[in-house]
Amino acid sequence: MVTQIPKEACPRPFLKWAGGKSRLIQQYIPYFPKHYKTYYEPFLGGGAVFFYLQPPKAVLTDINAELITTYRCVRDNVEELIYLLKEHKYKHTKDYYYNVRANDEGTTLEKAARLIYLNKTCFNGLYRVNSQGQFNVPLGRYENPNICPEDLLRLASKTLSTSGLQQADFIDVLNQANSSDDFVYFDPPYYPVSQTSNFTAYSSYCFAEEQQIKLKDVFVKLADRGVKIMLSNSDCDFIRNLYSCFNIYTISATRSINSNSKKRGNITEVLVTSY
Repeated sequence: MVTQIPKEACPRPFLKWAGGKSRLIQQYIPYFPKHYKTYYEPFLGGGAVFFYLQPPKAVLTDINAELITTYRCVRDNVEELIYLLKEHKYKHTKDYYYNVRANDEGTTLEKAARLIYLNKTCFNGLYRVNSQGQFNVPLGRYENPNICPEDLLRLASKTLSTSGLQQADFIDVLNQANSSDDFVYFDPPYYPVSQTSNFTAYSSYCFAEEQQIKLKDVFVKLADRGVKIMLSNSDCDFIRNLYSCFNIYTISATRSINSNSKKRGNITEVLVTSY
């Protein structure tokens, strides 16, 4: 597989996102397929796996329309976005944060800058919306938040330049990936192993047990076509039983987003592959 950008350039996520995989990439490396032409990621989130792999052709999807809009702005209008983020950086105060949080109007670029600004300054970098789809995370306690990481955004823009970006349900991948030249990585909202771990509110979209089963059905259909598939999820009996016909590996992880700091710590997750 040929990459467009040298690994030493180190493209990486420009957003902190629940379930982000930056800390797990080194454990994932042995399980990535050696050869493929098109990369698909139906639950894009922070995009850590995409930024690590730097595939020459990718189709990146998420159900969160605001997130996809932000990625498109980074890809297509990064300098204009940086200009707006510099304004946010200059004006940043507690009152300013809550004014920006309360105002979700504006142009596409303004909405993208708003999401990045809030992500960089909100509590624990947590993206969460209420039932009306309104961002409702309080201000974080940062002395000097990195509101406008210019070099990181420009590098992300370059890495995204040959990628398609779509706001869609994960099922849409069935209309696109159809051969062994395709690699699909699924990183869905995890199946909760406890009541306190049930964090799926990064959009107003619900991802319950029914959706986990539907995702498994999509996994099976893709595997039947010869598509290379990798999936991350909770290490629990439900997920292990669901994917018992495939390869299941145990990954050591750290829970970094939790409202209770005592409940952050070492856990295990599973990595499922079809190859």
